[in-house]
This record gives sequence, C-alpha cells and structure tokens, in this order.
Amino acid sequence: STFALVAIITVFGTFGGVVCGYYGGRVDALVMRLSDLCLAFPGLVFAMAVAAILNGGVQNAVIALALISWPKYSRIARSQTLSIKELPYIHASKLAGDTTIQVVFRHVLPNIVGPILVTAMLDIGTMMMELAGLSFLGLGAQIPMAEWGSMMSSGRGMIQTYPWVVLSPGIAIFLSVVIFNLLGDTVRDYLDPKNSRTR
Repeated sequence: STFALVAIITVFGTFGGVVCGYYGGRVDALVMRLSDLCLAFPGLVFAMAVAAILNGGVQNAVIALALISWPKYSRIARSQTLSIKELPYIHASKLAGDTTIQVVFRHVLPNIVGPILVTAMLDIGTMMMELAGLSFLGLGAQIPMAEWGSMMSSGRGMIQTYPWVVLSPGIAIFLSVVIFNLLGDTVRDYLDPKNSRTR
C-alpha cells in the first residue's frame, strides 16, 4: 500500500506540476491554490478527517493520504519546469519541430526527475508511518488484515503483560523508516551533480 501510495502521488503531483510550470495561466493558478488549500491544514489531521468521512479501510486511507501529499511533488515539478523551460536547448528543440509532448518527455522530465525521485524515496518512510497511524486509530487496515499499525492497536491492552506484541510491529516500523530514509539519502548523494565529478 505504501509503495502504491507514493507512486500515485509522485505521478499525479509531477504531472500537475509540469503542466502548471510549462503552460502557466489559469490552470497554474487553480492548481497552486488547491495545493495551498491542502497545505493549510496539518497533514495527518486532514487525512484523519478524510479517512473518517470515507469510513476507513486501507484503500480509503491511501486516498486520504494521497489528497494531502501530492502538493509537494507538484510544487517541486513546477519550480524545476519553470527554471528550465526558457533555456536555449528547449527553444532549439521547439525550432527543430518537436511537439510540446516531445519537449516535455525528452527534455523536461529527464532533467527534473532527480529531485522528485529523492523526495519519493524519503516519502516512503513518512507514508509508512502515516498509514500505520491511521490503522492504529482504526481508520486504515481492519482486522483480520495484517498491518503494523492495527497490530499495535489490537495488542496495546497487553503492553504490561506481553509487551513484545506491541513492540515488535513498532520496531518493524522504526527499522523500515530508517532504511528508506537512508536509501533516500543515498539516492540524493548519488544524483547530486557536485558528487558526480568525484566518481
């Protein structure tokens, strides 16, 4: 579920950001105002409200988190697109007869994928914790579905007698988040142009 969620918000947010940055105008203003609206509320609180309205469940939890998480990708993609769309090689590509779609897929996306990929890698751990939090509150995975947050919630009554029932999924969440954060840092260092000269 976490990987599907990150994939959805990455694709949707990047597409929206590229369209806004490349075309501008009313579409840009509308999408940016929607992103401002999503960012105006505390993320997890907003996700809890949406998940509660949708009556919980893993799919509804993914939808709720997707609604609050796409703006960061949209803003990154928009800013990167704005910074490169007026560069000489973009104009040369247009003069060579490339269509807008060809320009975007050949020249814009390959040059903005680095920051977006790093953000997605770092976001896996965050989404994992937030999905676990919603499940812990009964707004995500439901019994008998195995999910670390719901496992902690169902076992919290045994914290004094059988603490490993709660600690085991908690440790699993902690280790998974640390691993994906380290992976994100590694990808960021690898894609950093300053480090590419030393390799």
